[in-house]
Amino acid sequence: MNNKNITLKHLLIDDEKKIGLQFYPNLVIQNILGTIKELKYSKAFGMYYLPNTGYFVQQIFTLFKGVAWVNGQYFFNRTRNTENKPIRLSDYAKQNRPEGYKRCPETYIQKLEVMRYSLNTAKSYMSCFEKFINHYKDLNVEEIDENDVHNYLQLLVQQGKSDSTLNVAVNAIKFYYEGVLGMPNRFYSINRPLKREKLPKVISKAEIKSIIEHTTNLKHKCVVSLLYSAGLRRNELIQLKPEDIDSKRMVILVNEGKGKKQRLTILSPVILKDLRLYFKEWRPRHFLFEGAKGGAYSSTSVLNIVKNAAKRAGISKPITPHILRHSFATHLLEDGIDLRYIQSLLGHSSTKTTEVYTQVATKNIINIISPLDEL
Repeated sequence: MNNKNITLKHLLIDDEKKIGLQFYPNLVIQNILGTIKELKYSKAFGMYYLPNTGYFVQQIFTLFKGVAWVNGQYFFNRTRNTENKPIRLSDYAKQNRPEGYKRCPETYIQKLEVMRYSLNTAKSYMSCFEKFINHYKDLNVEEIDENDVHNYLQLLVQQGKSDSTLNVAVNAIKFYYEGVLGMPNRFYSINRPLKREKLPKVISKAEIKSIIEHTTNLKHKCVVSLLYSAGLRRNELIQLKPEDIDSKRMVILVNEGKGKKQRLTILSPVILKDLRLYFKEWRPRHFLFEGAKGGAYSSTSVLNIVKNAAKRAGISKPITPHILRHSFATHLLEDGIDLRYIQSLLGHSSTKTTEVYTQVATKNIINIISPLDEL
């Protein structure tokens, strides 16, 4: 067997493009590669790699000319899936289930699609409703009455399910009977968990700055900076397209806001400068931030970028993308921006939702003298 073959592969390590070098163990190849000081090894991929630049591509072919055959068919003919192909709910519904498991009715799925529910919400509804109808396996779904629903919700409480889980279960059940079957107020008297008013978690401007400074590359820096500087939700960020950045008007068009609402938010001149450098380096095609195979960046990747940068910044408390959004709103309020403008930038339907930030803004609180100080 001729083991002097090297196959070039595309790798994405820490969100940076790399040239993967795949070959059978061979001392000649390893000795030649050892002369390249930038060479590193990835345990996750099980291969050596180099920075993905034209210089290193040329160096590989030069070093191994007449020594080993360099196979570039996977590297140079790589196709990227840049189409935003939606995952159909019907495909999700076809996933394997245990034998005898009652599946979500087709009419339920069709209604979710027609009403254009987000994929995550629709999947949550379908999952909750399937658990509900399988709890009453011996009953036809139309025979289930209000008392059955109460008993099921009581069971969830006894199992220690969260208020959020209970509310989604109620919504999923009501969606079928009222939305799909057209039975208005069928379960009108169903009690929901009392809503607990929690204050939004906010961090200081100094902590925000430190998190941004502790990102590992330009792409990560732009992700964190945009979340904070524009008050974006995680899903809004990953759905952004290059054309949504309007540098002439200095605004960002958010197309995939909560409830499918469009809105405009502010574009910081600081982030615009970084975005221009990022665009030249990464050349995104469809989405502003794309994954290794094209398509929208994953929600998990965004979360990990924020968490890891915060950890490197020495911030011990858990930091999420939504905390950056809360901090954006609170800092604007502390800087004297009218609450109605903040409401518009965040995409809130009601000022009541935005008013919660008045409870965590500290600009006025810190000027209050405690009675203890005057004893």
